[in-house]
Amino acid sequence: MSQRKFSEQELVRRKKYEDLVAKKVDPFLEDKFDRNTTIINLNNDFSKFSKEELETNTKSFKIAGRIRAFRLAGSKAAFVSIQDQDSKIQIYVRQDVIGEEAFELFKDLDLGDIIGVEGTMMKTKTGELTLRVSSYVLLTKALRPLPDKFHGLTDIEEKYRRRYVDLIMNEETMSTFKSRTKIIRTIQNTLDEKGYFEVETPILNPLRGGAAAAPFSTHYNALDSEFYLRIATELHLKRLIVGGFEGVYEIGRLFRNEGISTRHNPEFTTIELYVAYENIDFLYLIAEELIRKACMAVNNTCKIEYGGNKLDLNKPFKKWHMVDAIKEITGVDFWKEMSHAEALKIAKKHKVHVEKHHLSVGHIINLFFEEFVESTIIEPTFITGHPVEISPLSKRNKQDPRFTDRFELFIVGREYANAFSELNNPIDQYDRFLDQIKEAAAGNDEATDMDIDFVEALEYGMPPTAGIGLGIDRLVMLLTGRDSIKDVLLFPQLKNKD
Repeated sequence: MSQRKFSEQELVRRKKYEDLVAKKVDPFLEDKFDRNTTIINLNNDFSKFSKEELETNTKSFKIAGRIRAFRLAGSKAAFVSIQDQDSKIQIYVRQDVIGEEAFELFKDLDLGDIIGVEGTMMKTKTGELTLRVSSYVLLTKALRPLPDKFHGLTDIEEKYRRRYVDLIMNEETMSTFKSRTKIIRTIQNTLDEKGYFEVETPILNPLRGGAAAAPFSTHYNALDSEFYLRIATELHLKRLIVGGFEGVYEIGRLFRNEGISTRHNPEFTTIELYVAYENIDFLYLIAEELIRKACMAVNNTCKIEYGGNKLDLNKPFKKWHMVDAIKEITGVDFWKEMSHAEALKIAKKHKVHVEKHHLSVGHIINLFFEEFVESTIIEPTFITGHPVEISPLSKRNKQDPRFTDRFELFIVGREYANAFSELNNPIDQYDRFLDQIKEAAAGNDEATDMDIDFVEALEYGMPPTAGIGLGIDRLVMLLTGRDSIKDVLLFPQLKNKD
Protein backbone atom coordinates (compact mmCIF):
# COMPACT_ATOMS: atom_id res chain seq x y z
CA MET A 1 0.00 0.00 0.00
CA SER A 2 1.34 3.45 -0.94
CA GLN A 3 2.04 5.98 1.81
CA ARG A 4 -0.85 8.40 2.41
CA LYS A 5 -0.13 12.01 1.60
CA PHE A 6 -1.66 14.80 3.67
CA SER A 7 -2.29 18.42 2.85
CA GLU A 8 -0.73 21.20 4.89
CA GLN A 9 -3.98 21.74 6.79
CA GLU A 10 -4.30 18.03 7.53
CA LEU A 11 -0.76 17.95 8.90
CA VAL A 12 -1.53 20.93 11.16
CA ARG A 13 -4.62 19.20 12.52
CA ARG A 14 -2.77 15.96 13.16
CA LYS A 15 -0.13 17.91 15.06
CA LYS A 16 -2.89 19.48 17.16
CA TYR A 17 -4.25 16.01 17.87
CA GLU A 18 -0.83 14.79 19.01
CA ASP A 19 -0.46 17.83 21.27
CA LEU A 20 -3.86 17.16 22.85
CA VAL A 21 -2.95 13.54 23.54
CA ALA A 22 0.32 14.69 25.12
CA LYS A 23 -1.74 16.93 27.42
CA LYS A 24 -3.98 13.95 28.23
CA VAL A 25 -6.94 15.52 26.40
CA ASP A 26 -7.66 12.70 23.94
CA PRO A 27 -10.38 14.04 21.56
CA PHE A 28 -11.59 10.52 20.79
CA LEU A 29 -11.78 9.25 24.36
CA GLU A 30 -15.32 10.39 25.19
CA ASP A 31 -17.93 7.72 24.35
CA LYS A 32 -21.07 9.62 25.39
CA PHE A 33 -22.46 13.10 25.94
CA ASP A 34 -25.76 13.56 27.76
CA ARG A 35 -27.74 16.26 25.97
CA ASN A 36 -30.88 17.51 27.68
CA THR A 37 -32.23 19.26 24.60
CA THR A 38 -31.49 19.93 20.93
CA ILE A 39 -30.56 23.09 19.06
CA ILE A 40 -33.88 23.29 17.22
CA ASN A 41 -35.73 23.10 20.55
CA LEU A 42 -33.67 26.01 21.92
CA ASN A 43 -34.35 28.05 18.79
CA ASN A 44 -38.07 27.31 18.94
CA ASP A 45 -38.42 27.86 22.68
CA PHE A 46 -36.32 31.00 23.21
CA SER A 47 -36.36 33.02 19.98
CA LYS A 48 -39.51 34.82 21.11
CA PHE A 49 -37.91 36.20 24.28
CA SER A 50 -36.22 39.60 24.48
CA LYS A 51 -32.62 40.18 25.57
CA GLU A 52 -33.86 41.57 28.89
CA GLU A 53 -36.20 38.65 29.55
CA LEU A 54 -33.39 36.14 29.03
CA GLU A 55 -31.06 37.94 31.43
CA THR A 56 -33.05 36.49 34.34
CA ASN A 57 -33.05 32.95 32.90
CA THR A 58 -30.84 30.58 34.88
CA LYS A 59 -31.87 27.22 33.42
CA SER A 60 -28.88 25.29 32.10
CA PHE A 61 -28.92 23.37 28.81
CA LYS A 62 -26.56 20.77 27.37
CA ILE A 63 -26.24 20.50 23.58
CA ALA A 64 -23.69 19.10 21.16
CA GLY A 65 -22.74 19.76 17.57
CA ARG A 66 -20.12 20.44 14.92
CA ILE A 67 -18.29 23.77 14.80
CA ARG A 68 -19.27 25.62 11.60
CA ALA A 69 -18.01 29.14 12.36
CA PHE A 70 -15.46 30.51 14.84
CA ARG A 71 -14.82 34.18 15.70
CA LEU A 72 -12.58 35.45 18.49
CA ALA A 73 -13.89 38.55 20.30
CA GLY A 74 -10.60 39.95 21.55
CA SER A 75 -8.22 37.58 23.32
CA LYS A 76 -10.55 36.33 26.04
CA ALA A 77 -13.89 35.51 24.37
CA ALA A 78 -15.22 33.75 21.27
CA PHE A 79 -18.45 33.48 19.33
CA VAL A 80 -18.88 30.06 17.73
CA SER A 81 -21.65 28.54 15.60
CA ILE A 82 -22.39 24.85 16.15
CA GLN A 83 -24.64 22.60 14.08
CA ASP A 84 -26.51 19.42 14.89
CA GLN A 85 -28.87 17.32 12.76
CA ASP A 86 -31.64 19.89 12.60
CA SER A 87 -30.31 23.38 13.21
CA LYS A 88 -27.49 25.78 14.17
CA ILE A 89 -26.98 28.10 17.12
CA GLN A 90 -24.38 30.58 18.28
CA ILE A 91 -22.49 29.94 21.51
CA TYR A 92 -20.54 32.49 23.54
CA VAL A 93 -17.39 31.37 25.38
CA ARG A 94 -15.48 33.51 27.87
CA GLN A 95 -12.12 32.84 29.47
CA ASP A 96 -13.23 34.13 32.88
CA VAL A 97 -16.12 31.64 32.90
CA ILE A 98 -14.51 28.40 31.71
CA GLY A 99 -10.98 29.09 32.99
CA GLU A 100 -7.74 30.18 31.32
CA GLU A 101 -6.41 26.68 30.54
CA ALA A 102 -9.71 25.48 29.06
CA PHE A 103 -10.03 28.66 27.00
CA GLU A 104 -6.54 28.27 25.57
CA LEU A 105 -7.50 24.80 24.38
CA PHE A 106 -10.84 26.12 23.09
CA LYS A 107 -9.14 28.79 20.97
CA ASP A 108 -7.19 26.04 19.23
CA LEU A 109 -10.30 24.20 18.03
CA ASP A 110 -10.96 23.91 14.28
CA LEU A 111 -13.99 24.14 12.03
CA GLY A 112 -15.51 20.67 11.87
CA ASP A 113 -14.59 19.68 15.45
CA ILE A 114 -17.50 18.26 17.44
CA ILE A 115 -18.05 19.62 20.94
CA GLY A 116 -20.51 19.28 23.79
CA VAL A 117 -21.39 22.44 25.72
CA GLU A 118 -23.44 23.47 28.73
CA GLY A 119 -24.80 26.94 29.44
CA THR A 120 -27.72 29.35 29.72
CA MET A 121 -29.65 31.21 27.05
CA MET A 122 -29.04 34.87 26.20
CA LYS A 123 -29.36 37.30 23.33
CA THR A 124 -26.57 39.53 22.03
CA LYS A 125 -26.86 43.29 21.47
CA THR A 126 -27.90 42.55 17.89
CA GLY A 127 -30.64 40.21 19.11
CA GLU A 128 -29.04 36.90 18.11
CA LEU A 129 -30.06 33.94 20.25
CA THR A 130 -26.95 32.54 21.92
CA LEU A 131 -25.94 29.92 24.47
CA ARG A 132 -23.64 31.39 27.15
CA VAL A 133 -21.21 28.52 27.79
CA SER A 134 -20.26 27.50 31.32
CA SER A 135 -18.33 24.38 30.29
CA TYR A 136 -17.41 22.42 27.20
CA VAL A 137 -15.83 19.12 26.15
CA LEU A 138 -14.12 18.22 22.88
CA LEU A 139 -15.87 15.07 21.67
CA THR A 140 -14.21 14.54 18.28
CA LYS A 141 -11.29 16.17 16.49
CA ALA A 142 -11.83 16.64 12.73
CA LEU A 143 -8.56 15.65 11.07
CA ARG A 144 -9.75 16.85 7.65
CA PRO A 145 -10.88 20.43 6.98
CA LEU A 146 -14.38 21.13 5.69
CA PRO A 147 -14.75 22.73 2.25
CA ASP A 148 -14.93 26.50 2.02
CA LYS A 149 -18.30 27.47 3.53
CA PHE A 150 -19.08 29.89 0.69
CA HIS A 151 -18.45 27.41 -2.12
CA GLY A 152 -19.04 24.03 -0.50
CA LEU A 153 -18.40 21.00 -2.67
CA THR A 154 -18.02 22.53 -6.12
CA ASP A 155 -17.37 19.16 -7.79
CA ILE A 156 -20.80 17.57 -8.31
CA GLU A 157 -19.31 14.07 -8.38
CA GLU A 158 -17.62 14.72 -5.02
CA LYS A 159 -21.01 15.61 -3.54
CA TYR A 160 -22.14 12.06 -4.27
CA ARG A 161 -18.85 10.35 -3.43
CA ARG A 162 -18.54 12.17 -0.10
CA ARG A 163 -22.19 12.44 0.81
CA TYR A 164 -21.24 12.81 4.46
CA VAL A 165 -19.50 16.11 3.64
CA ASP A 166 -22.41 17.22 1.46
CA LEU A 167 -24.80 16.63 4.36
CA ILE A 168 -22.63 18.74 6.68
CA MET A 169 -22.26 21.63 4.24
CA ASN A 170 -25.63 21.70 2.48
CA GLU A 171 -28.85 22.20 4.45
CA GLU A 172 -30.88 21.47 1.31
CA THR A 173 -29.29 18.03 1.00
CA MET A 174 -30.16 17.17 4.59
CA SER A 175 -33.70 18.47 4.03
CA THR A 176 -34.13 16.29 0.93
CA PHE A 177 -33.31 13.10 2.81
CA LYS A 178 -35.52 14.02 5.73
CA SER A 179 -38.31 14.52 3.20
CA ARG A 180 -37.56 11.13 1.66
CA THR A 181 -38.09 9.44 5.02
CA LYS A 182 -41.28 11.45 5.58
CA ILE A 183 -42.62 10.40 2.15
CA ILE A 184 -41.98 6.72 2.87
CA ARG A 185 -43.53 6.96 6.34
CA THR A 186 -46.61 8.70 4.92
CA ILE A 187 -47.11 5.92 2.38
CA GLN A 188 -46.66 3.25 5.05
CA ASN A 189 -49.05 4.94 7.45
CA THR A 190 -51.69 5.38 4.74
CA LEU A 191 -51.56 1.72 3.74
CA ASP A 192 -51.38 0.49 7.33
CA GLU A 193 -54.52 2.47 8.16
CA LYS A 194 -56.30 0.65 5.32
CA GLY A 195 -55.42 -2.67 6.95
CA TYR A 196 -52.76 -3.80 4.49
CA PHE A 197 -49.74 -5.74 5.70
CA GLU A 198 -46.14 -4.73 5.05
CA VAL A 199 -44.09 -7.84 4.23
CA GLU A 200 -40.62 -8.85 3.09
CA THR A 201 -39.86 -11.12 0.15
CA PRO A 202 -36.58 -12.63 -1.14
CA ILE A 203 -33.96 -10.46 -2.81
CA LEU A 204 -32.14 -13.47 -4.27
CA ASN A 205 -34.25 -15.38 -6.80
CA PRO A 206 -33.52 -18.44 -8.95
CA LEU A 207 -35.52 -16.94 -11.86
CA ARG A 208 -35.89 -13.60 -13.61
CA GLY A 209 -39.43 -12.36 -13.31
CA GLY A 210 -41.96 -9.70 -12.43
CA ALA A 211 -40.73 -7.08 -14.90
CA ALA A 212 -38.96 -6.60 -18.22
CA ALA A 213 -35.39 -5.76 -17.23
CA ALA A 214 -31.85 -7.12 -17.39
CA PRO A 215 -30.90 -8.68 -14.02
CA PHE A 216 -27.75 -8.86 -11.94
CA SER A 217 -26.65 -12.44 -11.40
CA THR A 218 -24.57 -14.08 -8.70
CA HIS A 219 -23.39 -17.57 -7.90
CA TYR A 220 -24.95 -19.15 -4.83
CA ASN A 221 -22.16 -21.38 -3.51
CA ALA A 222 -24.26 -23.45 -1.10
CA LEU A 223 -26.64 -24.47 -3.90
CA ASP A 224 -24.05 -24.32 -6.70
CA SER A 225 -26.57 -22.35 -8.77
CA GLU A 226 -26.92 -19.02 -10.50
CA PHE A 227 -29.30 -16.63 -8.75
CA TYR A 228 -30.58 -13.17 -9.66
CA LEU A 229 -31.04 -10.03 -7.60
CA ARG A 230 -34.73 -9.30 -7.82
CA ILE A 231 -35.96 -6.95 -10.53
CA ALA A 232 -39.44 -6.81 -8.98
CA THR A 233 -41.31 -8.07 -5.92
CA GLU A 234 -44.49 -8.82 -7.83
CA LEU A 235 -44.60 -12.59 -8.15
CA HIS A 236 -43.85 -13.29 -4.48
CA LEU A 237 -46.41 -10.74 -3.32
CA LYS A 238 -49.10 -12.30 -5.52
CA ARG A 239 -48.27 -15.68 -4.04
CA LEU A 240 -49.24 -14.16 -0.69
CA ILE A 241 -52.61 -13.13 -2.14
CA VAL A 242 -53.06 -16.76 -3.20
CA GLY A 243 -52.20 -17.74 0.37
CA GLY A 244 -55.04 -15.66 1.82
CA PHE A 245 -53.66 -12.19 2.48
CA GLU A 246 -56.07 -9.62 1.05
CA GLY A 247 -53.72 -6.63 1.02
CA VAL A 248 -49.91 -6.74 1.08
CA TYR A 249 -47.18 -4.28 0.22
CA GLU A 250 -43.40 -4.12 0.26
CA ILE A 251 -41.06 -1.13 0.18
CA GLY A 252 -37.60 -2.22 -0.81
CA ARG A 253 -34.66 -2.23 -3.15
CA LEU A 254 -34.85 -3.60 -6.68
CA PHE A 255 -31.85 -4.22 -8.93
CA ARG A 256 -31.67 -3.80 -12.71
CA ASN A 257 -28.49 -4.24 -14.70
CA GLU A 258 -28.94 -1.12 -16.77
CA GLY A 259 -27.30 2.24 -17.35
CA ILE A 260 -26.64 5.04 -14.87
CA SER A 261 -28.22 8.42 -15.63
CA THR A 262 -30.11 11.27 -14.01
CA ARG A 263 -33.19 9.01 -14.09
CA HIS A 264 -31.70 5.59 -13.46
CA ASN A 265 -29.65 3.92 -10.75
CA PRO A 266 -29.02 0.16 -10.92
CA GLU A 267 -30.45 -0.25 -7.42
CA PHE A 268 -33.55 1.73 -6.55
CA THR A 269 -36.53 1.71 -4.21
CA THR A 270 -40.15 0.96 -5.02
CA ILE A 271 -43.35 0.15 -3.25
CA GLU A 272 -45.51 -2.63 -4.65
CA LEU A 273 -49.06 -3.07 -3.36
CA TYR A 274 -51.52 -5.89 -4.11
CA VAL A 275 -55.14 -5.84 -2.97
CA ALA A 276 -57.61 -8.70 -3.46
CA TYR A 277 -61.09 -8.19 -4.91
CA GLU A 278 -60.14 -4.86 -6.51
CA ASN A 279 -59.37 -3.84 -10.10
CA ILE A 280 -57.71 -1.04 -12.04
CA ASP A 281 -60.39 1.50 -11.05
CA PHE A 282 -59.23 1.17 -7.43
CA LEU A 283 -55.61 1.69 -8.48
CA TYR A 284 -56.31 5.08 -10.08
CA LEU A 285 -57.64 6.26 -6.72
CA ILE A 286 -54.88 4.78 -4.55
CA ALA A 287 -52.14 6.23 -6.80
CA GLU A 288 -53.59 9.73 -6.55
CA GLU A 289 -54.13 9.40 -2.79
CA LEU A 290 -50.59 8.23 -2.02
CA ILE A 291 -48.97 10.95 -4.13
CA ARG A 292 -51.16 13.73 -2.72
CA LYS A 293 -50.63 12.70 0.89
CA ALA A 294 -46.88 12.38 0.39
CA CYS A 295 -46.78 15.81 -1.26
CA MET A 296 -48.74 17.40 1.58
CA ALA A 297 -46.43 15.76 4.14
CA VAL A 298 -43.32 17.49 2.75
CA ASN A 299 -44.68 20.63 1.06
CA ASN A 300 -47.90 21.41 2.94
CA THR A 301 -49.50 21.96 -0.47
CA CYS A 302 -50.28 19.97 -3.60
CA LYS A 303 -49.29 22.83 -5.90
CA ILE A 304 -45.65 22.36 -6.84
CA GLU A 305 -43.22 23.24 -9.60
CA TYR A 306 -41.01 20.71 -11.35
CA GLY A 307 -38.71 21.21 -14.30
CA GLY A 308 -40.16 24.67 -14.85
CA ASN A 309 -43.70 23.28 -14.96
CA LYS A 310 -46.38 24.24 -12.45
CA LEU A 311 -48.38 21.22 -11.31
CA ASP A 312 -51.55 20.92 -9.25
CA LEU A 313 -51.64 17.39 -7.87
CA ASN A 314 -55.09 18.03 -6.38
CA LYS A 315 -56.66 17.93 -9.83
CA PRO A 316 -57.92 14.53 -11.07
CA PHE A 317 -55.17 12.90 -13.13
CA LYS A 318 -55.86 12.57 -16.86
CA LYS A 319 -56.61 9.11 -18.35
CA TRP A 320 -55.30 8.61 -21.90
CA HIS A 321 -55.38 5.35 -23.87
CA MET A 322 -52.00 4.60 -25.43
CA VAL A 323 -53.50 4.18 -28.91
CA ASP A 324 -55.46 7.45 -28.63
CA ALA A 325 -52.30 9.24 -27.48
CA ILE A 326 -50.30 7.95 -30.45
CA LYS A 327 -53.09 8.91 -32.86
CA GLU A 328 -53.33 12.43 -31.42
CA ILE A 329 -49.59 13.06 -31.59
CA THR A 330 -48.65 11.26 -34.82
CA GLY A 331 -51.89 10.66 -36.71
CA VAL A 332 -51.19 6.91 -36.83
CA ASP A 333 -54.28 4.84 -35.93
CA PHE A 334 -53.41 1.54 -34.24
CA TRP A 335 -57.06 0.86 -33.42
CA LYS A 336 -57.28 -0.65 -36.91
CA GLU A 337 -56.66 -4.38 -37.11
CA MET A 338 -53.35 -4.96 -38.91
CA SER A 339 -50.67 -7.58 -39.39
CA HIS A 340 -47.17 -7.38 -37.98
CA ALA A 341 -45.88 -6.76 -41.50
CA GLU A 342 -48.25 -3.79 -41.94
CA ALA A 343 -47.16 -2.35 -38.60
CA LEU A 344 -43.51 -2.73 -39.62
CA LYS A 345 -44.17 -0.66 -42.76
CA ILE A 346 -45.75 2.09 -40.66
CA ALA A 347 -42.77 2.01 -38.29
CA LYS A 348 -40.33 2.26 -41.19
CA LYS A 349 -42.26 5.22 -42.63
CA HIS A 350 -41.99 7.03 -39.28
CA LYS A 351 -38.34 5.99 -38.77
CA VAL A 352 -39.10 3.95 -35.65
CA HIS A 353 -36.40 1.32 -35.07
CA VAL A 354 -37.84 -2.17 -34.50
CA GLU A 355 -35.66 -4.93 -32.99
CA LYS A 356 -35.89 -8.56 -34.12
CA HIS A 357 -37.47 -9.56 -30.83
CA HIS A 358 -40.34 -7.09 -31.32
CA LEU A 359 -42.53 -9.86 -32.66
CA SER A 360 -45.97 -8.24 -32.61
CA VAL A 361 -48.04 -5.19 -33.43
CA GLY A 362 -48.25 -4.56 -29.68
CA HIS A 363 -44.50 -4.09 -29.45
CA ILE A 364 -44.59 -1.55 -32.26
CA ILE A 365 -47.44 0.35 -30.60
CA ASN A 366 -45.30 0.65 -27.48
CA LEU A 367 -42.30 1.84 -29.52
CA PHE A 368 -44.44 4.59 -31.06
CA PHE A 369 -45.56 5.68 -27.61
CA GLU A 370 -42.01 5.82 -26.28
CA GLU A 371 -40.73 7.65 -29.38
CA PHE A 372 -43.44 10.26 -29.88
CA VAL A 373 -45.70 10.58 -26.82
CA GLU A 374 -43.84 9.98 -23.57
CA SER A 375 -41.78 13.18 -23.59
CA THR A 376 -44.82 15.35 -24.40
CA ILE A 377 -46.70 14.51 -21.18
CA ILE A 378 -46.53 17.25 -18.54
CA GLU A 379 -49.64 17.03 -16.34
CA PRO A 380 -50.09 13.82 -14.29
CA THR A 381 -51.47 11.33 -16.82
CA PHE A 382 -52.49 7.68 -16.58
CA ILE A 383 -51.50 6.04 -19.87
CA THR A 384 -53.86 3.07 -20.22
CA GLY A 385 -54.51 0.16 -22.53
CA HIS A 386 -51.08 -1.38 -22.96
CA PRO A 387 -50.90 -4.19 -25.53
CA VAL A 388 -50.98 -7.75 -24.19
CA GLU A 389 -47.57 -8.54 -25.68
CA ILE A 390 -45.79 -6.04 -23.42
CA SER A 391 -47.91 -6.86 -20.36
CA PRO A 392 -47.33 -10.54 -19.56
CA LEU A 393 -48.82 -10.32 -16.05
CA SER A 394 -51.87 -8.12 -16.76
CA LYS A 395 -55.51 -9.10 -17.19
CA ARG A 396 -56.91 -8.62 -20.69
CA ASN A 397 -59.43 -5.87 -21.34
CA LYS A 398 -62.94 -7.32 -21.68
CA GLN A 399 -63.95 -5.05 -24.57
CA ASP A 400 -60.74 -5.41 -26.60
CA PRO A 401 -58.53 -8.37 -25.63
CA ARG A 402 -55.62 -7.00 -27.69
CA PHE A 403 -55.05 -4.66 -24.76
CA THR A 404 -54.85 -4.97 -20.98
CA ASP A 405 -56.36 -3.26 -17.96
CA ARG A 406 -53.12 -1.53 -17.14
CA PHE A 407 -51.79 1.98 -16.67
CA GLU A 408 -48.49 3.75 -16.30
CA LEU A 409 -48.45 7.14 -14.57
CA PHE A 410 -46.39 9.84 -16.31
CA ILE A 411 -45.57 13.31 -15.00
CA VAL A 412 -43.30 15.75 -16.87
CA GLY A 413 -42.16 13.01 -19.25
CA ARG A 414 -41.24 10.45 -16.56
CA GLU A 415 -42.90 7.25 -15.47
CA TYR A 416 -43.81 7.09 -11.78
CA ALA A 417 -46.08 4.06 -11.46
CA ASN A 418 -47.09 0.86 -13.22
CA ALA A 419 -50.37 -0.82 -12.30
CA PHE A 420 -52.90 -3.32 -13.54
CA SER A 421 -55.68 -5.71 -12.85
CA GLU A 422 -53.66 -8.85 -12.25
CA LEU A 423 -53.83 -11.81 -14.57
CA ASN A 424 -55.15 -14.70 -12.45
CA ASN A 425 -55.85 -17.22 -15.22
CA PRO A 426 -53.06 -19.83 -14.88
CA ILE A 427 -53.57 -21.16 -18.42
CA ASP A 428 -53.24 -17.71 -19.98
CA GLN A 429 -50.30 -16.94 -17.68
CA TYR A 430 -48.48 -20.10 -18.78
CA ASP A 431 -48.97 -19.17 -22.44
CA ARG A 432 -47.67 -15.66 -21.87
CA PHE A 433 -44.57 -17.01 -20.16
CA LEU A 434 -44.05 -19.15 -23.29
CA ASP A 435 -44.27 -15.96 -25.39
CA GLN A 436 -41.59 -14.44 -23.18
CA ILE A 437 -39.35 -17.44 -23.84
CA LYS A 438 -39.81 -16.88 -27.58
CA GLU A 439 -38.81 -13.24 -27.16
CA ALA A 440 -35.71 -14.28 -25.23
CA ALA A 441 -34.78 -16.67 -28.01
CA ALA A 442 -35.18 -13.81 -30.50
CA GLY A 443 -32.70 -11.70 -28.56
CA ASN A 444 -34.69 -9.87 -25.86
CA ASP A 445 -32.43 -10.01 -22.77
CA GLU A 446 -35.18 -8.37 -20.71
CA ALA A 447 -37.72 -11.15 -21.26
CA THR A 448 -38.82 -13.00 -18.13
CA ASP A 449 -38.29 -16.69 -17.37
CA MET A 450 -40.94 -19.37 -17.11
CA ASP A 451 -41.94 -19.38 -13.43
CA ILE A 452 -43.77 -22.69 -13.18
CA ASP A 453 -44.15 -22.39 -9.41
CA PHE A 454 -46.06 -19.13 -9.89
CA VAL A 455 -48.29 -20.77 -12.49
CA GLU A 456 -48.96 -23.60 -10.04
CA ALA A 457 -49.76 -21.05 -7.34
CA LEU A 458 -52.38 -19.51 -9.64
CA GLU A 459 -53.82 -22.98 -10.18
CA TYR A 460 -54.76 -23.02 -6.49
CA GLY A 461 -56.78 -19.89 -7.20
CA MET A 462 -55.97 -16.19 -6.86
CA PRO A 463 -58.97 -13.87 -6.42
CA PRO A 464 -59.39 -10.84 -8.67
CA THR A 465 -56.51 -8.61 -7.61
CA ALA A 466 -55.23 -5.10 -8.28
CA GLY A 467 -51.50 -4.37 -8.13
CA ILE A 468 -49.39 -1.23 -8.38
CA GLY A 469 -45.68 -0.41 -8.28
CA LEU A 470 -44.63 3.15 -7.44
CA GLY A 471 -41.07 4.43 -7.81
CA ILE A 472 -40.01 6.00 -4.52
CA ASP A 473 -36.84 7.67 -5.83
CA ARG A 474 -38.57 9.48 -8.68
CA LEU A 475 -41.44 10.46 -6.39
CA VAL A 476 -38.95 12.01 -3.97
CA MET A 477 -37.34 13.85 -6.90
CA LEU A 478 -40.73 15.24 -7.94
CA LEU A 479 -41.84 16.30 -4.47
CA THR A 480 -38.50 17.87 -3.47
CA GLY A 481 -37.74 19.46 -6.84
CA ARG A 482 -34.54 17.52 -7.48
CA ASP A 483 -33.30 17.04 -11.05
CA SER A 484 -31.21 13.89 -10.67
CA ILE A 485 -31.90 10.56 -9.01
CA LYS A 486 -28.42 10.89 -7.47
CA ASP A 487 -29.76 13.80 -5.42
CA VAL A 488 -32.29 11.57 -3.63
CA LEU A 489 -30.08 8.52 -3.06
CA LEU A 490 -27.70 8.83 -0.13
CA PHE A 491 -25.04 6.76 -1.87
CA PRO A 492 -25.74 6.49 -5.63
CA GLN A 493 -23.73 4.25 -7.89
CA LEU A 494 -20.93 6.13 -9.65
CA LYS A 495 -18.33 5.31 -12.25
CA ASN A 496 -14.82 4.71 -10.96
CA LYS A 497 -12.78 7.87 -10.58
CA ASP A 498 -10.16 6.41 -12.90
